[in-house]
Amino acid sequence: MKNLEIAKLAKLAATAALYVALCYAFAFVSYGPVQFRIAEMLIVLPYYDKKYTASLIVGTFVANIFMYGIFDMIFGTLATALVCLVVVLTKTKKIIAPAAAIVNGLVIGAMLRYIFAEPGAFWAIGLSVAVGEFAVVLAGVLTFAGIEKTNKKFIEFLKR
Repeated sequence: MKNLEIAKLAKLAATAALYVALCYAFAFVSYGPVQFRIAEMLIVLPYYDKKYTASLIVGTFVANIFMYGIFDMIFGTLATALVCLVVVLTKTKKIIAPAAAIVNGLVIGAMLRYIFAEPGAFWAIGLSVAVGEFAVVLAGVLTFAGIEKTNKKFIEFLKR
């Protein structure tokens, strides 16, 4: 029984670490007013098990520590938490990409507008973030849909 709990904890920790690693490996597109954060493909995981929400929240918090400081740590993490909440509550993959785009466009757009102190830039930055988020998360949804068809054992592993 204890081994099973340790295995679950290790899987969740590995997921948070993967999120951080993907953000830093692709840092040139993961941060700023134009974002294609590859790590956001993982936002699909709470659809399979709501426990991944904690992994993504921790991963986002850690990934944002060195970028825009306390603002990104708070608001970036809040955006991830809101998207995960939508995914867990709706229990449908169809909502993931649009929800992620809207939430991140609004939250991150507002944060970056404040940080860059560009009056009137909210809509441009928000739209830019939303488009990038939608594209990456849609890619994640499609990737996991493909995995569901070709590797059912991996999907079962995600659900355990």
